[in-house]
Amino acid sequence: MGTTKKKRRDLTPFFFILPFMIFFIVFIVIPLIHGLILSFQDWGLMSDPIFVGMENYKELLGVRRFKQAVQNTLRFAGLSVPLLLVIPLLLALLLNKSFFGQKLAQNAIISPFLIPSGSVLLLWVWMLDSQTGMINHILKALGLPGQAWLSRSNSAMAAIVFITLWWTSGYNIILYLSSLQDLPQELYEAAAVDGAGGWKQFWHITLPLLRNRMLFITTLQIIASFKLFDQVYILTGGGPAGSTRTLAFYLYETGFRDWMFGRAAAVSWYMFIMIAIIGVLQAKLLTRWLGEGV
Repeated sequence: MGTTKKKRRDLTPFFFILPFMIFFIVFIVIPLIHGLILSFQDWGLMSDPIFVGMENYKELLGVRRFKQAVQNTLRFAGLSVPLLLVIPLLLALLLNKSFFGQKLAQNAIISPFLIPSGSVLLLWVWMLDSQTGMINHILKALGLPGQAWLSRSNSAMAAIVFITLWWTSGYNIILYLSSLQDLPQELYEAAAVDGAGGWKQFWHITLPLLRNRMLFITTLQIIASFKLFDQVYILTGGGPAGSTRTLAFYLYETGFRDWMFGRAAAVSWYMFIMIAIIGVLQAKLLTRWLGEGV
């Protein structure tokens, strides 16, 4: 009798994690396995799946739009990730200091992150409109020519990067502020007694202590860069001439416009492989740069 009760008590922790495990298996593991199987099939909406092996993966390597999407995604990541790592840190250092209107400044800078993507992006579509947009109206008032911000290849991606920076920096600022407020003040006081100025304190105390936070933010931003979709879909539709078509947008076009679900699944697995490789490389490089050899 006592042994039976003990066994029942030993099973108690599993009942607590059971809801999560059910959710994880149903909504993550099963779709993941299904997507992997689907990537080896040729399947359209009106036809039965046909096993084609690695053909979807091989064919994608010869598709110009796919290669362009890879280049655009890497370009966006290369531009946005450093900015979303550094600029929120500088703003967090500023907002962490006591000054008049500090709370107002924090709310003003962080609040865009809380606005839904549709509202933010439609606002910027209006602001960047080549004919009636507020940005061009200001430029013309200053005697400068207006620009077709979202209709030119050389400015469309830059506009997406800037809007993403303005919109999403608030989340990274919150992460930095939470870490800055937990840093031991005794180290700064000791450094000040030894004659270390603000720059030396930042370089030798603040930056090393923020190592793990920076690594976490960098990883999040790399993943977010490869998932870039909303900005492209609403602002440019992948144009002009495919210059802003990303992997996520190409996946959408392949699966829900061209009805090539097998190839779309293969695109998703290419995205997974690239994120994994870049994530490991950036972890090693960033950790080594901050003085922790791997």
